[in-house]
Amino acid sequence: MSYDTVVIGAGLAGLTAALRLTEQGQRVLVVARGVGATHLAPATVDVLGYLGENRIEDPASSVATLVASSGDHPYAHIAADQLATALNWFSARAGALGYVGGLERNLLLPTALGVPKPSALAPRTMSGGDLTAGGRFVFVGLKGFKDFHPTLIADNLAGARLPAPVAARALELELPPGRRVDMSGRVIAGQFDNERLSEWLIAALKDRVEPDERIGVPAVLGLRRADDTWRELETRLERTVFEVSTLPPSIPGIRLFDALASALRAGGTRMVLGVRAVGARTSDARIEAVDVANATGTVSHATDAVVLASGGFASGGLELDSFGATHETVFDLPLIGVPDTGRVRFAPAYFDAQPLSAAGVGIDDLLRPVDAKGHPVYANLHAAGAILGGAVPWKEKSGTGISVATGYAAAGAILAPATRAISEAMR
Repeated sequence: MSYDTVVIGAGLAGLTAALRLTEQGQRVLVVARGVGATHLAPATVDVLGYLGENRIEDPASSVATLVASSGDHPYAHIAADQLATALNWFSARAGALGYVGGLERNLLLPTALGVPKPSALAPRTMSGGDLTAGGRFVFVGLKGFKDFHPTLIADNLAGARLPAPVAARALELELPPGRRVDMSGRVIAGQFDNERLSEWLIAALKDRVEPDERIGVPAVLGLRRADDTWRELETRLERTVFEVSTLPPSIPGIRLFDALASALRAGGTRMVLGVRAVGARTSDARIEAVDVANATGTVSHATDAVVLASGGFASGGLELDSFGATHETVFDLPLIGVPDTGRVRFAPAYFDAQPLSAAGVGIDDLLRPVDAKGHPVYANLHAAGAILGGAVPWKEKSGTGISVATGYAAAGAILAPATRAISEAMR
């Protein structure tokens, strides 16, 4: 079978590109080793949280400052209006999750460690935890649930650098008998979905929360009914209630993956997980087919275009071999941000600037991987997400923003020639 586009990777960048292409009527195939980082990270979209050591309040203007000093950064290839359009598009496609926010001002949300994290967009079940205006908070834990520690969150927020005073305390509850067997996030989320655990939580909190306190709960309010459960908690407790990200797995991240994957399948996209893109058939600087290895052999999928969204080192899109050489693992593309042979690759301290932290594929303004002279390696190959070089997402707090923006832009670059051809045919 042939496809209009093959997308390699099922993380946020790959799903974004695939969904935009599917909506425009393309026949799309998504191939990936697994589900990507959505299951590990909060479902927030972090466009830009830090410039150097400075926390960012206004991501729109700060992105312009960033790209002015870093021409290799992925945002340098995304127009400001396209970034805003991508975020609006994403919010609409994840409508059931009710994203709140925008480029005008970062939300400041507590993490599982009690660190204030700047995010441009967040699901509405999490947005009530915005620390910007200060106030009083109570963080509610569940005894035996090891992926959420309310005392740690409250204590760390007490010493955090915040724009307004925050008072935080911890409260730990014990689940009712019969519901304490497997205290994993997915199991607890299933109990909220299927067993009306919200009734117990409302009763347990009713007389233990002050009128002016906001209530932070672990982000396990369900996989299918989280929004309904959150609304019920807020209504009946008459307080602001918000989910706080837990240690992995991320239940909000799984919700996001499920929402995007469901939309893709409803649009006719084929998704194949548990396989590996291993190369391509090429001709005249174009990819004609992508080779995909599965349990029984290798299959070639003919295609007009390819989106490479295979991730960075953590996802296997980049690889550092035992000889110290760094490779892109599907097409062996040229890389930027890699130290020269013989130069130091790792700084001794974990939080030091790591020489390999900005390694990845360099791109042109159509998000096509380029060689050392800036020429596209393949005319119909586009790259998106963590495979791109020039950024340090963990330090900038920009990873999910880069994924949404570049996934959206890569799809747009593929659609643009087809749009022009249709327009010319209609003249």
